[in-house]
Parts: sequence; C-alpha cells; structure tokens
Amino acid sequence: MIRENQRMLNLLLMIVDITIITFSLVLAWCVRFGTDLLGFGRGIWGFEHYITPIIFIIPAYILIYHFLGLYTPQRTQKTIKSEVSKIIQANIIGLLFLTTLLFIFRLTDYSRYMLVLFILFSTIFSVTERFILRQFLKYVRAQGYNIKYILIIGAAQLGKKFSKVILQNEYMGYRIIGFVDDDPQKATINGFKILGKVEDLENVIEMNTVDRVVVALSQPPVELMEWIIETCEKIGVRAEIIPDYYRYLSSKPHMDIIEDIPLIKIRNVPLDNHFNQFKKRLLDLLFVIPSLIILSPLLLITAILVKLSSPGPVIFKQERLGKDRQVFNMYKFRSMKIHDEEKEKYKWTTKDDPRITSFGSLIRKTSIDELPQLINILKGEMSLIGPRPERPLIAEKFTDEVSKYMIKHHVRPGMTGWAQINGYRGNTSIHKRIEHDIHYVENWTLSLDVEIFFKTLINIFRDRNAY
Repeated sequence: MIRENQRMLNLLLMIVDITIITFSLVLAWCVRFGTDLLGFGRGIWGFEHYITPIIFIIPAYILIYHFLGLYTPQRTQKTIKSEVSKIIQANIIGLLFLTTLLFIFRLTDYSRYMLVLFILFSTIFSVTERFILRQFLKYVRAQGYNIKYILIIGAAQLGKKFSKVILQNEYMGYRIIGFVDDDPQKATINGFKILGKVEDLENVIEMNTVDRVVVALSQPPVELMEWIIETCEKIGVRAEIIPDYYRYLSSKPHMDIIEDIPLIKIRNVPLDNHFNQFKKRLLDLLFVIPSLIILSPLLLITAILVKLSSPGPVIFKQERLGKDRQVFNMYKFRSMKIHDEEKEKYKWTTKDDPRITSFGSLIRKTSIDELPQLINILKGEMSLIGPRPERPLIAEKFTDEVSKYMIKHHVRPGMTGWAQINGYRGNTSIHKRIEHDIHYVENWTLSLDVEIFFKTLINIFRDRNAY
C-alpha cells in the first residue's frame, strides 16, 4: 500500500511539474511579448514559434528531475534545502539543454530574455510546489495517514537510540509498534512494548501491521542475521540494518560496488562526483575570468601602492597544501615587511603585528590582499569557495594535534569558506575551523557555495578576525 501511494504521489508530481513547466514558458512569453513590461516591444514571431520547444523541454525536464532524485521519497529530509538545490541544478541543466537545442536547430532568433524569465518562473513555482507538498504531507502524517510502521529488533543501546530519534522527528511519518528482544527483564523501551523474543519474529509481524523491520543488534551472530533476513523476506517485509560500527561513519556515508562486493565509504564527499566537479569548476571560471577583467584597475593600483609602501616584491608567494595533499604556491599581495620565513614558519599573524605595513593593514582588513588568488583559481589549484589552505609544516603539525584535520584536503582549497563566514578566520579555534571545513566537505552543494559567497561579501568590512 505504501509503495502504491508513492507511485501515485510520483505520478501526481510529474503531472504538476509538467503543468508548471508549461505555465512558466507561457508566462515568460506573456511577460516578454504579450506586454510592454520590459520595454522591448512585441517581436516579429508569434506565440507558436516560442512555445513549440515545449515538446522537447517537458521530457528533458522530467528526466533531469528523475536523475537528480526529485522523484525519490524525501521523508527523512528535515528541510526543503536539498530539494531547492536540486531544482536550481535542474533548471541550470535545462537552460544548457535548451540553448544547445536552439543552436542545433539554428533558432538563434529565440528571445534570451524569455529564456531567463522561463528559468526564473520555473524555479520559483517548482520550489513553491515542493514546499506546499511538504507541508501537506506533514499535515497528513500528523492526522495518522501515510504512516510507515516499524518493528525494532534489539532493545539495547542501538535500538533505544533509534527509537528516540524516531520519536523526536514525527515529521517523517514513522511509528514504532514495539521491539523484539531476548532480555526477559525488559518490558518497555522509551514507552514501547517488548512484543516477544527474536525467535517470535514471524508471529509478531503477522499479528501486527509492519512496513519495515529495523535490526539494531550489537555484533549479532551471522546465523542469526541470516535467519532474520530470510524470515522478513519470506513474509514480504523490508529489513534494514543499523550497523554497530555506525559511530565511525560520517553523517552521509556512501556505498559503492566493486563487482558484487559492497564497499561502505566512511566519508561521502559530493565533490568526488565528476559532474559536481565540472559544475563547481564552471562556476569558478564564470566568476574568475570576468572578475580579473573588471578588477584589473584595482589590481594595478594595489600593486603600485604595495611597491611604494615598502621594499620588496609586489606578490608574496607561499607554499600551501591543496587538494589530495598537493603543494602549490598561493599568491597574495605582500602586506608585510620582508622577514625571515624560516625563522617564523610556525608564527601566526596576530592583531597589531609589527611585521604588517600600514598599507598592508588596509588591504588585509578589506581582503584585497587575497585577490591574486584569482590566478590560483584560474590555474585550478584553488576554488572560489573551499577550506582555507595552510602551509605544509603547519598542516603536518595539526595532523597530530587535531582529529580529522586532513579531511579538508579531499577538496580544492578556497579563497573563503564555511568556517570563515562563521567567524573562524585567522587566529581562532582550529578545532572549530576543522569542524566547519568537514561540514563543507560532506555537505557541498552549488547553493551552499552561493550562500558562502554572498555572506563573505557582507562580512568583508566587519570581520574582527581580519588583520
């Protein structure tokens, strides 16, 4: 019944998505050509000319939505953030597909303003649709409908913790019917009854409504696990296992398959995906190339003033540790007087540091000294957004002192990152900084990069740790 409901929901979602996509294209035409709102005139082509591509757009969008997981159950997602990110990605891919299609069919006279409006309307309406759907499903589940019933095997620490999580997250629409456990001294766990021993599993399932069986046993014998799985499959109930070693896994572990052997990746890194790497690299280049052109007068003026402010080179180059522990030279405008790098290789920059020149203090506070790193991004050594890179010797020191320090090197370092916009820049808690860097590595999305970028712009002139 649950699976039938999911199929019906997916079918309904597809119908609504098709309606939204069609309506967005028609609305885009109306705003661009049916009115004078944009002041561009009515155009020379009729309605049919601009609406005909819908026969390619609809199947393309449905496929994109499918491959991005927008038709998979979102029951365990607490917020709509992941769906918003996927909808934005879908519309970016859809725009690339549509422009390619127009180029192939030589429809170069197709209105670019209409395309932009279509993507804008499609994104807004799709996000609104998913938000309304989530709120509706939460309401339905609160009324006792669309519920999945869970039986937990094992009432020890794992089972107890799992039941507590389910109780605290009612929005998911799960209900625990009880436990089966071999401990005769246990009667209830978190308010749920012990319905029998493990050997009574088949009888307990048949006597109750059970959609999922969750195995929460600590180091169970192989024979027992085989029997539990066979029993569940014989009755036709899904069995799921909480591994006893789950505490060693990251928040989003990933499973891979080599031939017929499953491998659990302890830490899932979204940027290991080649398509995600391509999107991030494309975003970097789309930002960096225009920025270097627009900022060239500022870069030239800064270079002259650095040279006049104190003797020494304009650009300061320093070895930093990058992706996959590769060493590269990071560029900055020199903001300090010339000093012995070898003697001060472990020294952090501090407030009122006597090594900083007067002009250097200004460009550090406004982050202008970081602008030459745009060249590092262009070369592919850095990204616009990512964990800040450290010197190899400092990284080696922290590897022994800070747990999981090297995880940040699974991705390209950035000019700014999640740690920096949360106040962990410069001489601040290294443990908190790594905690935020790991969060970024495990939870990367394009929308997270965009959020970090705009928060960085807001914080440039009020960061107390910039000196």
